[in-house]
Amino acid sequence: MPDERPLSPTAQYIARGLCRYLIQAGYSPLTELILPNGRRVDVIAIDRAGTIVVVEIKSSVEDFRSDQKWQDYLPYCDQFYFAVAESFPTVLIPETCGLYVADAYGAAMLRDVVHTPVAAARRRALLLRFATVAAERLRLTLDPPTPTVLPGIGALGGGNPGGGTNAPGA
Repeated sequence: MPDERPLSPTAQYIARGLCRYLIQAGYSPLTELILPNGRRVDVIAIDRAGTIVVVEIKSSVEDFRSDQKWQDYLPYCDQFYFAVAESFPTVLIPETCGLYVADAYGAAMLRDVVHTPVAAARRRALLLRFATVAAERLRLTLDPPTPTVLPGIGALGGGNPGGGTNAPGA
């Protein structure tokens, strides 16, 4: 079952600043992508060379201590990082993981991490999933879903309340 918990407001601010940083660093980031193992990563980013970076956002010490599923992300990325707010005690983050400090406006890398290549077949599947989700999200910004129309009621949230047509002479 996929993890469907949305990002907290603090995590959303961190994600915003982190994504700004990643774009400036030459990556294309997506937030909240569900991996083939059903886990949802907070941020995944890909650069022009196809390097896959996953970033787990931790909005508090309690969030970090109560959530250890980040290890399930490791087989799905070339590099794994945590992103935290400036007030987070960074000594809690494992030395084997990369580290960003971020706010709503940007981020800074405090610790880089060794590149550990993803298996070729898994990389291909992830790149296709990334592209498909990105394309679908873009399409939804250009063409939001049509409101549901119920017989005798019309479109929910607007439209013709009688359910009929607005065509002249109808």
